[in-house]
Amino acid sequence: MTDAAAQDPRRGRAGPLGRVRAGLRAAADFHEAWFTARWRSALRREARDQQDTLRALMLLDTLGVDSPVAYETLELVPFVLADLHDWHRRMGRDEYDGPGGCC
Repeated sequence: MTDAAAQDPRRGRAGPLGRVRAGLRAAADFHEAWFTARWRSALRREARDQQDTLRALMLLDTLGVDSPVAYETLELVPFVLADLHDWHRRMGRDEYDGPGGCC
């Protein structure tokens, strides 16, 4: 490889453009560490609560409650059933005795 190819800024290895990219990457890493990391556990907990609410709404029919959105959410059921075990454990039930149980 020639010196001109090694110093080509389009390759991102050297030159002023490479230093700018490295600086932007460092700034993005700092932003992630400083602003996002503090609230990561709270954001995860909120996302899990929203997923649990959606899962409960989707499984209303199995609980004996008529669901007005049953037809619209029918295609999501296979994705919800994939982590049903974790959900019913978080809800305080060691065994799931619903239809098509998972345990």
